[in-house]
Amino acid sequence: MTTVYDFTVKDRQGNDVSLSQYAGKVLLIVNTATGCGFTPHYEPLEDMYRELRDQGFEILDFPCNQFANQAPGSDDEIHEFCTLKFGTEFPQFTKIDVNGETADPLFAYLATEKPFEGFGKGIKFAALKKFSDMNNKTFGDKAYIKWNFTKFLVSRNGEVIARFEPTVDMEDVKAAVVSAIKEA
Repeated sequence: MTTVYDFTVKDRQGNDVSLSQYAGKVLLIVNTATGCGFTPHYEPLEDMYRELRDQGFEILDFPCNQFANQAPGSDDEIHEFCTLKFGTEFPQFTKIDVNGETADPLFAYLATEKPFEGFGKGIKFAALKKFSDMNNKTFGDKAYIKWNFTKFLVSRNGEVIARFEPTVDMEDVKAAVVSAIKEA
């Protein structure tokens, strides 16, 4: 059975990083952007990381520029923005694609394990769906991720246990993380 630990990704310097080094930890894997309406999610993500990392929790940050060009900078520029504006300390990897033929295999796997189920109900959710649909129509059946700040929760054994669209309240994300930490 494939798990998250079977994947290798690139750090900001382009070095291979086997996700097996995170075995036994609860992971929150996120595709991010510095110029998105959801960019303020960095603040509660960093708060959660600081509070829970000593309990075997890691956040893995993967910048992506496939959504309205909201992460145009270099890996170093993105990292500088995140550390200066939000004080982020969790691991940030090289900028990747999450959709289409060039999608990073990790994100194709995550989205296959926990497919998109919608943004929710209401006007703001409908508006995001409209933007998402326009942006992702070029990717067809390889539109794995619908927008920036999609989050995947991974158990200590490498199983993808939840997907959170960017519209999910961060307190709900934190509650799920805490629950996953306690299950160990």
